[in-house]
Amino acid sequence: MENPSAFPMGEPNDGFAQYFVGQSYLAPVLETPQIAIHNVTFEPGCRNNWHIHHNAAQVLIAVGGRGYYQIEGQEPKELKAGQAVCIPADTKHWHGAAPGESCSHLAFMVPAGDPASMSNEWLEPVDAEAYGKLA
Repeated sequence: MENPSAFPMGEPNDGFAQYFVGQSYLAPVLETPQIAIHNVTFEPGCRNNWHIHHNAAQVLIAVGGRGYYQIEGQEPKELKAGQAVCIPADTKHWHGAAPGESCSHLAFMVPAGDPASMSNEWLEPVDAEAYGKLA
């Protein structure tokens, strides 16, 4: 697969593969004691399961291709290079590539208090029929 962004695509995201439908790649961009930023690249049709970041907001900055994100109770929203979104702490959501296109985004967490209290809760896959209706 061709890298859709100027950031490194990284290695197959095997450590989290069980929480994704399709193939994703993970590349560290910046790792310090205060913040970690990763480039996540999704092959066409790849998306992660619904999940919640407890005690931390998640910032996504699209850097290549076209994807979607969805907050529970809202309609899916398109995410294209140059756009950014902040998912509030403790909010069920998913994100990934558009059905026929790859995408990459930078992802980082913004602690809502003590960083040691942050955790991820992985949930069910996105409904395949609803995802398949995205353009």
